Amino acid sequence: MNSSIKNYIAIARPDHWVKHVFILPGIFLAMVIHDVGLIKVLPALFIGLPSAFFIASGNYVINEWLDRSFDRFHPTKKNRPAAAGLLAAQWVYWEYVVLITMGMGLAYWVSPVFFVAAVCFVISGFLYNVPPLRLKEKVYIDVLTESLNNPIRLTMGWGIVSYHALPPASLMILFWFSGAFLMTVKRFAEYRYIVKQGKLDALKEYRESFKFYTEDTLLVLSFLYAILSSFFIASFLIKYRIEFLFSFPFIALLFTYYLAIGLREGSIAQSPEKLHKDKGLLFIVFLAVSSLVLFSFWDISLARWILESHPGVIFFGDSIP
Repeated sequence: MNSSIKNYIAIARPDHWVKHVFILPGIFLAMVIHDVGLIKVLPALFIGLPSAFFIASGNYVINEWLDRSFDRFHPTKKNRPAAAGLLAAQWVYWEYVVLITMGMGLAYWVSPVFFVAAVCFVISGFLYNVPPLRLKEKVYIDVLTESLNNPIRLTMGWGIVSYHALPPASLMILFWFSGAFLMTVKRFAEYRYIVKQGKLDALKEYRESFKFYTEDTLLVLSFLYAILSSFFIASFLIKYRIEFLFSFPFIALLFTYYLAIGLREGSIAQSPEKLHKDKGLLFIVFLAVSSLVLFSFWDISLARWILESHPGVIFFGDSIP
């Protein structure tokens, strides 16, 4: 394949499509809550996933092109095709338009909910990358904006099953704050990696927000987003199926393990698309997902007893009059 064609494929980042794993919980939870079988979901799934892939790739294309002058200050991103001056502007913009058009065209045939989520996905990428807003340069706002892609992907998955109803607000907010946790740990790992190389000044040129972040700030922020995520996770689990509460320890373990990944030397948290290579993380994800599937069908009376009101004190033997 011609090397120039490879460069244009590379900026679409098909290897990052793995991030669309956040679509799957939306599909699964919508199937459980709306009692829809997998067979009914498959046609929309085969249209919806390519739609999400194309829109994400369109966002990556414009991201890399507009970041090219900043990526030259990054120790690894400076080798990207755009930063290396290997791309032509007109072809980059044509690639963006084609990918977004294909994605939106497919989204239209999935469901109204999916289409609205797809529109939000495009707008999110535009606001995050394109001047004069370019929210990726705004301290704190950068994380909250980038992490909006998580509830958007969740809604896409939900829209594959549910044609008109949006996901519960608690579910969307927990995905938002969970995404903020992931993105903050990513920045934390990136900050530590570059600072240890003695290139803090280059990091600040690479991204305006790093002029205000510190290692301590990013670590504390990740803790804040983890707590907020936990609150809304518990709210959703208790409200929609109390048995899901028994899955919470596995979810908490998942957050803890991801932070541990971020603390490693040269952490792969800097490149979320590579996280599937961590066997420990995959095992914990498997445990969390398996428990959610199990407790979707297993009614546990103890769970309901825990939530019942029990005034007074329980005594062993005779009660006090």
